[in-house]
Amino acid sequence: MNAYVQTVLGDLQRRYPHEPEYLQAAQEMLTSLSPVFDQHPEYEQAGLLERFVEPERVIIFRVPWVDDSGRPRVNRAYRVQFSSAIGPYKGGLRFHPSVNLSILKFLGLEQTLKNSLTGLPIGGGKGGSDFDPKGKSEQEVMRFCQSLMNELYRHIGADTDVPAGDIGVGAREVGYMYGQYKRLTGLYDGTYTGKGLTFGGSVGRTQATGYGLLYLVDAMLKDNGLDIAGMNTVISGAGNVAIYAAEKAAQLGARVIAMSDSDGYITDSEGVDLALIKQLKLVERARLSAYPERAGRGRYVAGGRVWDTPCELALPCATQNELHLEDAKTLVSNGVKAVAEGANMPTTLEATHYLQQQGVLFASGKAANAGGVSVSALEMSQNAMRLSWDFEQVDSQLQAIMRRIYDTISQTASQYAKPGDYVAGANIAGFLKVAQAMMAQGVV
Repeated sequence: MNAYVQTVLGDLQRRYPHEPEYLQAAQEMLTSLSPVFDQHPEYEQAGLLERFVEPERVIIFRVPWVDDSGRPRVNRAYRVQFSSAIGPYKGGLRFHPSVNLSILKFLGLEQTLKNSLTGLPIGGGKGGSDFDPKGKSEQEVMRFCQSLMNELYRHIGADTDVPAGDIGVGAREVGYMYGQYKRLTGLYDGTYTGKGLTFGGSVGRTQATGYGLLYLVDAMLKDNGLDIAGMNTVISGAGNVAIYAAEKAAQLGARVIAMSDSDGYITDSEGVDLALIKQLKLVERARLSAYPERAGRGRYVAGGRVWDTPCELALPCATQNELHLEDAKTLVSNGVKAVAEGANMPTTLEATHYLQQQGVLFASGKAANAGGVSVSALEMSQNAMRLSWDFEQVDSQLQAIMRRIYDTISQTASQYAKPGDYVAGANIAGFLKVAQAMMAQGVV
C-alpha cells in the first residue's frame, strides 16, 4: 500500500475506533487508491486525502415529538454533508433504530463516490434518525417528520443539500418532510427527491435502483461473454430495491428462485411469483412466510441464509454486511458466476476478497446501485426546468447512465489496477473526479 494512503488510514483507525462501519468503508476505498497516489504525488502535497475522508460538516440534533398517548418522545437525528466538490450534497435519509454516526459517515463516503460515478453534478451526503416508523400511527410518523424538519430545513436547499428516501423513509415520509419544508421556507423547489408524482416526483424513481442494478449486471455479464438469460438468481431483501431488481431480472430472462426478508427466505424453483411478492410486501406489508400457502408452491425457511440456495447470480439488496465469508464460500461451491450489490456495502471485506480471488464477477454497490440517485438527479433536473418526463425517457437515460458507469469502472480497472477488478475501478474512478475538483478549488 502507498505510504501516504497507509498513514491516512492509520490516522482514521486511531481517531475513530468506535466507528466500525465507517472504518470498513474507508479501508475498502483507500486500499484501492494506492496507484492513484503513486501517479499523482501532487495530491499528497495538497493534503488531499486527509480532507477527502473527513465530512465537510456533520449536523446532530434532537427531534422531540408527541406520541398518540400524549407522551413526549425524543430521537436523535443527523445530517452528514460529506462532500460538495462536484455539486450540492445529495443522499438519502434513513429512519431505523440502528442509525448512528458511524453508519451515516460510511454511507456518506459511499454516496460521494457513487454520485461521482453517475457523471452528474451532485456531491455526497447522508442522514437519518434512530426513529423507527414500524408500529407507529400515521399521525405519529407525520409529527416526527415535521419536528425533524423544524431543524433540518436550516441546512438543506435545492442548491445546497438535497435529501431523499432510504431505509424506513418512503413516499409517505418524504411527503410529510417536504410539506413542512415548504411551509417553513415558502419555497416550492427541488430540495427533496423521491417526492410523489403529484408534487414534483419523477416516474421511474421507485424502480430505479433495482432496474439500474440489472442494467449494470447485464453489461458486465455480456462484456465477460455471459448471458443473464436463464441464470438462476438469488436476491436478498424484499423491499423496493429487491422487488424491482427481481422484476428487471425476469424481464431480461433470468429466473429469480429465492428472496428474503428479516425473518427468513423463500425458494421457488419455478421462479418467484412477483405479483404476489408485491402484494405481500408493498400492499399488505406482510412477511414472506405467507408466500408458499398463497402461491401454492415454493418453500419458506425461517431464520435461514438465502445464500444457501444454489445460483449463478447473487444480488444482495437488503443491508450492510449481510453476506459474510462463509456465505461467499457457499455461493462459490454452488457455482455462482456473478455477485452485484444492490444495497450499500452488503458484502464484508473478507467475502469480497474471496469472491474476487475465486474469479467471481463482483460489482460493488457504489457502482451497481447508483441507479436510484441517478434518477433522483434527473428529478432535480425536471424540478429545475418545471418539466415532467415520461417513463420511457427516464428509463432510457437510466440505462445510458448505468452502461456508462460500467464502461468507466471497467476501463479504470484496466488502467490503474487489473482488468475485471470492478471494486478498484469504482473506487478510483469515483475518487478521481472528486479529487480533480478539489484540486481546482483550492484548500477549502
